[in-house]
Formats: sequence, structure tokens, C-alpha cells
Amino acid sequence: MNGFSLLQPASAEPGYRSLPDSVLHDLGLDSICACVTADAKEQKLILRTLSQMTADPRTAAYRQKIFADILRLPEFRARMIALFDRIGFIREFDSNHRSRDEMIGLWHLLHRLDELEQYIQCIEEMRDCLAGTDLQSEGLRCFAEYVESLWQDAAFDAMKQDIAALKKQTADIRSVTLGINVNERFEAVSMGLISVNNKYFKKSGIVRNFANAIAAGNGIQDGNDWNGDMHFQPVGRENAGELTAFLERQASFKSIGAAAHADAATRETIVSTAEGDSTRSTTYYLEGVINRMLDAIVRRLRDTLTRYANIAIVDLSRLLPEFIYYIRFAEFIEAKRAEGMTFCEAEVLPQDAACSMQAAGFYNLRLAVNSTDPAQIVCNDLVFDPQHTVYILTGANRGGKTTVTQAIGQLFALAQGGIFVPAAKFAYKPADCICTHFPADEEKTADLGRLGEECVRFREMYMRCTASSLMLLNETFSTTSFEEGFYIARDSVKALLKKRVRTLYNTHMHKLAAEAAAMTAEADGAGAASLTVQSENGVRSFRIAVAPPEGMSYARDIAEKYGVTYEMLVGGGVRNEE
Repeated sequence: MNGFSLLQPASAEPGYRSLPDSVLHDLGLDSICACVTADAKEQKLILRTLSQMTADPRTAAYRQKIFADILRLPEFRARMIALFDRIGFIREFDSNHRSRDEMIGLWHLLHRLDELEQYIQCIEEMRDCLAGTDLQSEGLRCFAEYVESLWQDAAFDAMKQDIAALKKQTADIRSVTLGINVNERFEAVSMGLISVNNKYFKKSGIVRNFANAIAAGNGIQDGNDWNGDMHFQPVGRENAGELTAFLERQASFKSIGAAAHADAATRETIVSTAEGDSTRSTTYYLEGVINRMLDAIVRRLRDTLTRYANIAIVDLSRLLPEFIYYIRFAEFIEAKRAEGMTFCEAEVLPQDAACSMQAAGFYNLRLAVNSTDPAQIVCNDLVFDPQHTVYILTGANRGGKTTVTQAIGQLFALAQGGIFVPAAKFAYKPADCICTHFPADEEKTADLGRLGEECVRFREMYMRCTASSLMLLNETFSTTSFEEGFYIARDSVKALLKKRVRTLYNTHMHKLAAEAAAMTAEADGAGAASLTVQSENGVRSFRIAVAPPEGMSYARDIAEKYGVTYEMLVGGGVRNEE
């Protein structure tokens, strides 16, 4: 699964440009993500995904189709997230377990069999889930093919049989028979495994039997095959030292100590006795000799686990953030649609299309999710084409200019992230980056002054942008006198037209909007247009339209509404002295 991703087609190699945090904040994407999920880690991964911009149209379409599948299949996404949670738990548990014991022996493996079975069940259920779902996207179909190939290549059916066989064998173990070799002085020199048995030994006096066997005339057996005539005495807390003490007195025997587990010699079937007066490490000794006895199956299971299970768990877990990204947005949009909000799947326009964006019925998602009545949100239409490359947006204060500017950036960021957008219809050519020039905080302008900071920041943005970029300007060059600001703004718009950068420039400089036709006449293959926030009798409608700036007419309406025209101020029975 090397390089497989749900965010990028396997054969694509698009170049990415990262949107800085300031742009994400200017567009309100951080606020939107906080509404999509309450989990801080998930918010970061969603913002990180949205921040990676590429103008590659195939990547945008690839993501959109995956999201469309996940959005229309709620049961599928619920099953997938549950399976990923289980796989993630297994991976985390396995990693912690390995850090405590890097040598996987039989006893360790026995404890992991249930984990391994759980992993195989996860892959099996994921395979069945993908195979039984009507997937239409290229990305999810490729993912289904990967999981199927994993199942086939890993021979999981055979692996399941091996696990069942080993569990059955080990479940029947009830006792082991050990042999102790002695020298001519009757000193124990080594110990080995005689047999693994499926029955417990019968209780009897082991010390008495040992003494009787030695004393009897025929007590010493010819050879070392067990004749089944010896008995067993359990060693409890009250007589835990009886066996050790007796053998020490009779044969200078020392039981296996704790160091034996780390000693490579314990991996042999015959081992030298270790120093120490403790029977607690007998399990470690048994692990070594049983590993030797069942070495082939242990090695096979271990190798299979390492080659397929662990590697696959890492690969599948790596895809979890990508699934989370799509799933959280799907849950969010599903809930907002239930509240009456409109979302649509974006359409990627061909490169030879005349338009570079067609948006119908779009709205600002950040504003909508924070509104007490989303039904009251005003929707708008806008087109980017050769005649409308740069829009100069004017209107009254608090009339919705910044809201519209922000909304256009949201459309591109969400669409290129594969997410359905807040609009009735949205078709576009992907942007290689989104540049925002919103007012900076006071502390960031201390050295250069506000106008100086604005100029430096705009120049840096302009040098980076291309004809595939999206430029969003919010009251740029408005911190100086009108004449100075107008002069700089006019040259900036002309430069943007030269590069044919899609731009929405909201400003109070009505004179700049009035110059749109003149600037278009000087441009080649690009056009500037005046865009206004409409008003009716001084009342803001929050609707935009391509039209000359209202300028003085709007100001006159406001003045009349609040009674501050010259005539209204000096009239009303007051004689005009002029």
C-alpha cells in the first residue's frame, strides 16, 4: 500500500502549497472546523488537510467522489470508523507490549493470539464491508482492492487455521515432565524436557518415593524412558522449599533463577542449572524448551505477523486521519442539511473553459453555522471569467463585503478539499493557493507603520501568485489618506490584471471601482468590474450585483434616513441664512 492515499490519486504527483494559519483564520476555516468536530486533534488534522492546496484538477475530483460516497453511505462510514478504532487499539497495544519484551517467545505469542485473531477479524470485516457496499469513487474502490489483496497475499485463511491449531494444542497442556542429569557425585548438572502431557500428575509423597526408589534394589532404571510409575507432590506455600532443600542436601541441586530467561542457554532443550534458590522462574525455562519443541510453528506465526499484520496495521492506521477528515465533514453536513442549509458537490471545470468559477446561491458557512436562524442567511451569485477577473466590491459599512469575500475563499478551500460546498451550484478551476490581505494586528505594524506593512505584505503575495491563484483583499491600502491609498490600489489592480489573478477586492474607495472600465481598457485578456452590495432606500440587502458603485447616492440615502442632510438640519422652521 506504499503511497496509497484517500487524498491523492496513486498516479498523481501534484505540487502542494501550504496556506498559512493567517489565511485559514481570515477565511473563518478555524471557526468552521470547531463546529465540525469538538476534538482538538481532529480540528488540527482537518485544518492541515484544507491548508494543502494544489491546482491539480484530478486530485480535486478524486477527493470529491470519495466524499460523495462517504456522505451518502452513513452505515458504511459508521462501520469503517468502528473497525479503524479497533485496529488502532490493536496497534497501540501491540506497540506497548513489544516495548516491554522484544523477544517474542511462545508464552508471549500465546497471549497475543486473541489480539491476532481480532486483527484478522477486523480485516475480514473491512473486506466484507467494502465488497458489500456500492462504492462509486475511484479512491474507495482502490482501497477495497488493496484490502482484498492483503487478505489474499497474507493467506489469512491458513493463518486462522494455524492459530486455531496452536490454541487447541496449548489448551490441552496440563503438565510437563522434566529430567535432571547428575554426575558421579550425584550433583545435578543439567535439566531437560521429557514430555508435555495432557493430564495432571497424581498427588503423592515425592520425597518418600524418591528415597524408596534409591533404596530399592531395582530402583535405578536402565535408560531414561519414563515407565509411568513415578508420582507427583505439589509444592505449596507451606512447603515451597521442600523440593529444593531436599535436592540440595542430596544432590547439591540449584533451581533455575530469574537470570535464566535472559540467558540464551534457556532456549535449548537441555540447559545447565542456574544459581538461586527459587522455583518461580520455572515458567521461563518451560518457555525456552517448549519454544524449541514448537519452533517451526512459532517462527511461522511470528514471521507472518511481522510481514503482514504489523505492516498492514501501520498502513491502515495511517489512513485513519484521512477517513476521519471525510467522516467528520459528512456528519456535519448531514446535520446542517437537516437544519435546512444547502450544500452541493462542486464541479471541476475543464482547463479550456472560458469561466474559471461559477457560483450560484453561495453563502458564508462560518456566518451560517453561528447564526440563530440560518434560513435568514442571504445567498449570492458570482462568476470569474475574462471580463470579470478582478472585482472591486464596494458598499456600506457592515453591509456584508467581508462576509462575501470570506465566502469565496471558503468555496475554493472546501471544494479542493473534496467537501461539499455551501452553495446551490459551484463549478471552478482549482486554485494553486489562496492569498488573503486582511487588516493586520497593530503589533505587527509597529516597525513599518500600517501602510508600509500593507505594501510589503501585498508585494510578497503578488510575487507568489499566478493566474491559477485566488486573491482576496479586505480594505487593503485604506490606512492612509484617500489619495495615497487610491494611487497604490489602482496600480495594484492593474498589476493583478496583468497576471490575470482571480481577485475580489472589497474597499471603501468608490473611485477605484469607478475606474474599473478604464483599467480593463489597459489590460490584455482580463477585466475589472465594479461589484456592489445593494441597498434599498438606505437599507442593506446583503446582496451583491455587478453595478457602478453607489457612492454618494447611498450616502444620501443614509443621511436622509437619519436626518442629517443640510436641508433637514437647517429646515423645519429654521431660516436658512445663506
